[in-house]
Amino acid sequence: MDVLDERQNGAPPMEIDEVVSVRDHEAFAAKHMPDLGHDVKDFQVFTWRLTNWKKLEKKLTSPEFDCGGHKWRILLFPFGNSNAPPNDTVSVYLDYAEPKKAPEGWHACAQFALVISNINDPTVYTVSHAHHRFIAEECDWGFTRFSELRKLFSIQDGHSRPTIEEESADITVYVRVLEDPTGVLWHNFVKHAVYQIPTEDDHPTESVPLALQRVFYHLQTSDQPVGTTELTKSFGWKSLDSFLQHDVQEFNRVIQDRLESKMKGTKAQGAIRQLFVGSMKSYIKCVNVDYESSRDEDFNGALIDELSFLCLIQFSDIQLNVKGMRNLYESFKDYVAVEMLEGENKYQAEGFGLQDAKKGIIFRSFPPVLHLQLKRFEYDIQRDAMVKINDRHEFPFEIDLDEFLDSSADRSQPWVYKLHGVLVHSGDVHGGHYFALIKPDSEARWLKFDDDRVTPVTDKEVLEENYGGEVLNGMPPSLQRNQVRAMKRFTNAYMLVYIRESLTNEVLAPFTEEDTPTHLKRRLDEERLQLEAKKKEREEQHLFLTAKVITDETFSKHEGFDLASFDEKNWPPSDLPSFRVLKQETYATFKSRVAQHFNFPESQIRLWVLVNRQNKTVRPDTHIPENEAALTVEVIRNNMAARQNDLRLYLDVITDPTKPDPPPQSIMIFLKHFDTSKQTLYGVGKTYMLRTSKVGDLVAVINERMRWTPGTPLKLFEEIKPGMIELMKLKLSFAQSEIQDGDVICFQVDLPEKEIHDLEGQGLYHNPVQYYDFLQNRVMIIFRPKLEEPDHDHPEFNLVLSKKQNYDTMSVKAGEFLRHDPIKLRFTTTHATNGSAKAVLKRSLNQSIAEIMAPTYINPTTTVILYEKLDVSIVELETKRSLKVIWTGIHNKEEATHPFLLPKTSSVHDLADHLAKLVTLTSGGTGKIRVFEISKDGKTQKEFTGSEMIGNIPDPVELYAEEIPREELEADDSDKVITVFHFHAQLVRTHGIPFKFVLKRGEKFTDTKKRLQARIGVSDKDLAKYRFALIQVSTFKQPSYIEDGASILTLIQHLLKGHVDDTIYEHQFAPEDALGLDHLDKSGKTRAGAGEKAIVIRG
Repeated sequence: MDVLDERQNGAPPMEIDEVVSVRDHEAFAAKHMPDLGHDVKDFQVFTWRLTNWKKLEKKLTSPEFDCGGHKWRILLFPFGNSNAPPNDTVSVYLDYAEPKKAPEGWHACAQFALVISNINDPTVYTVSHAHHRFIAEECDWGFTRFSELRKLFSIQDGHSRPTIEEESADITVYVRVLEDPTGVLWHNFVKHAVYQIPTEDDHPTESVPLALQRVFYHLQTSDQPVGTTELTKSFGWKSLDSFLQHDVQEFNRVIQDRLESKMKGTKAQGAIRQLFVGSMKSYIKCVNVDYESSRDEDFNGALIDELSFLCLIQFSDIQLNVKGMRNLYESFKDYVAVEMLEGENKYQAEGFGLQDAKKGIIFRSFPPVLHLQLKRFEYDIQRDAMVKINDRHEFPFEIDLDEFLDSSADRSQPWVYKLHGVLVHSGDVHGGHYFALIKPDSEARWLKFDDDRVTPVTDKEVLEENYGGEVLNGMPPSLQRNQVRAMKRFTNAYMLVYIRESLTNEVLAPFTEEDTPTHLKRRLDEERLQLEAKKKEREEQHLFLTAKVITDETFSKHEGFDLASFDEKNWPPSDLPSFRVLKQETYATFKSRVAQHFNFPESQIRLWVLVNRQNKTVRPDTHIPENEAALTVEVIRNNMAARQNDLRLYLDVITDPTKPDPPPQSIMIFLKHFDTSKQTLYGVGKTYMLRTSKVGDLVAVINERMRWTPGTPLKLFEEIKPGMIELMKLKLSFAQSEIQDGDVICFQVDLPEKEIHDLEGQGLYHNPVQYYDFLQNRVMIIFRPKLEEPDHDHPEFNLVLSKKQNYDTMSVKAGEFLRHDPIKLRFTTTHATNGSAKAVLKRSLNQSIAEIMAPTYINPTTTVILYEKLDVSIVELETKRSLKVIWTGIHNKEEATHPFLLPKTSSVHDLADHLAKLVTLTSGGTGKIRVFEISKDGKTQKEFTGSEMIGNIPDPVELYAEEIPREELEADDSDKVITVFHFHAQLVRTHGIPFKFVLKRGEKFTDTKKRLQARIGVSDKDLAKYRFALIQVSTFKQPSYIEDGASILTLIQHLLKGHVDDTIYEHQFAPEDALGLDHLDKSGKTRAGAGEKAIVIRG
């Protein structure tokens, strides 16, 4: 049941004091149903009187009424429904009557008010209103906690009688059915560009451009909500990734980057940059001398150092402060605020000494589409946690950004921007829900996009309801319900999309179907026809049944019980020729189709019906009579195979129609051969035998069919049922052995004792009883490499094993497939839900396959086991630890990876000693090695002391080692050892290896950079592309970039402001504070932030 008590488009129940009668429809609607600014298709009022309230059933529906071409009714739970405390509340909903009879894809957009009123005084009532887009999946909408029962039965303030009096009340519903024009703001400029990316040969779940093209086309042409499953699959996301909450700003950046790379070399190249990227300059300008420090970043990311210039930064979104800012204008003023560097914070200008200077940012240009991220999430130092800023922050429909532009900016067109999109976050820092408010073009009205619901909204809902703060709809707090106010404060704008007014017509240019790529339209039209055909097939399914036909050919390839597999738990069904047959089709017509399909004359075939026997076998029972011309397929199924949904048949081919039929006392027997040398069991056709003949008579028939030497001794076994395979007595007759039509007899060559002994020694089966047991317990297990993507050396493969077999058998068979020593294979079980690693299997336990599969609440059709190809025996691993150490040398670069197998009691110091013998240490260096891990966020080293036992280091682990520099080892009390890490553009996008670095007292940053350059071993050209920033994690500030003229300690003083004193060098900064190196990641190993999962889009 859908609930509106805490939804955006619902209002809380309110006891009303004003004298307005429920029966004065016009006045009541005007008061309680606010104008949504939407055309009204129809308006109706319906009243339903109820008596004996306390004796009412738990659930009632009113008579139906019409409104807007739809049938409606009231759905009432007089004592609350299952989601509310029983006998405590009233639950009431507006219900779309008989949605299953409505045409497919129906929807109805309705605004409604539900009222319970006194039957004698219609001014005494309780009311609640909402609006909703009714669809098949959400065909009722209303209020689970409409009102407390005690309030309805008691007299409330301002009234002289209760709402429910003498157990009677009127329930009234006011309904407005609204016109429902829906649309979507997909920047048509982007759509044109995306459509220009070649995708003819792509697959939609592997190509982001093609998946986006398909989404755009469906949004453009479909009248149904458009799914995004295909799009998220193209990102390379699994289903779990799609349900994780991702930061929308990060997602926007990643998908823009991905599209931009896909557009290179196409007609669309540069479209993302042209639409979304602007520029701003960061400067430090001296007040009393002509000096300005800066550098320039061109469009290829190269940096050009130039005196008296500026730092040109390109941006695709701007992050604006919310805390302490009343509105968007103040946030922009704060962003470009000039900061004075004076007094103790004077700027060190090269050639001029310490100077008073101005430091700030000013915009050079804004893009046509401007994304503004409101910084709703910040670090709270008091709570030591991230918090959401829910303060009120106003934003306008129109803003002029001219005053924030540099004097040299192009002003040939006004820099006026119009609001076209508001992305809203409802929730807190731990989770929540996003929805979007969109204005598709300059003339259209605002629409709310909330999952698959699109509803029109008022200007007030766009602005006021998303400013944040605690005031709701301009009402004073005293008139607000506490629960609603609390809920509302967590719903506010998170990202704003403005479009430059002078470019609106270009950005949102009209789009026609002719603009769609031909190949895309053709492809989607073909899919639409296929879907329509499948839909028609589903709708007509009740008219058809499926006939599956076993032939001698399929029987000869079948390895298992019966003639084919149908419903085995651990094995897929046999792939049999199937026919979709009208139930009323005559047998004569159907037989003709079958004969034509298999290319036989009709006179040469007859069809036997397979039945489910009580012993759980499926066998041919009797052939379909040929002399009943009017017999239909449905009658055959119902009368001859009543316990089956499908019709299962055996095609009996009469090779020579001129020969007489087998005698009446004959029985049709199916034969299977168990080949001990090949360890196979396959069908070899059928034969007819007299019931009175001996079972031993079958030996000569088999020897002749198999072209074996006459008199070859055989053993015959009857396949009675799964788990019961019995040796037959050759001297008994078939009648005495209770053999009947359709029974299966398995044979094997009688083996001498020596061959039986040899087969047992090889772990092979020497009789069909054993092999049938294997078939009954067989399972298919998928093996995947644990640490690598599947490739030639580490393939993914399947093995068929018996649940009775054990670990050793599994490892031998896996080793045979991989051509790897089984004792050097390590296996890990997986979680059935997501396939992730679960637990390493211990060889010493030698578990059975059934135990390895371990029953779970989820019963997957296949079991997945991960494997590792080791260089050492897993027996040795029980006492030793296998580790790999990445050596980074003295210059902070991955030089080599060294594997080790050491006793678990070895220390990290022992590991370093072994490593020292394999690497080249710096001549004249310290000769000392530091072993460390990297924190999850990639910002710090987690150094080992050296005394830790390697057996106690958690697995998995990624170990690094470096040579400790001499200046760090020899640092004195006046030096400060800090952490340095690599990132690009945003602090969460760390890469490379963090390291330690020594700061020297009073050293200018120009000299510090030279030592840093020597430490990380980069060229002058590469270093020119680096930006250097102090990162103070404790205050969660953005990077504070360092200019060449300043010393780091001067910058620290500036950041500490009033807390600066003469003991600054002794100030103990938090361990997380660090120096950041901002530069492109060339390794392709960008990390996620701590505690979060990076957004990755692969397609």
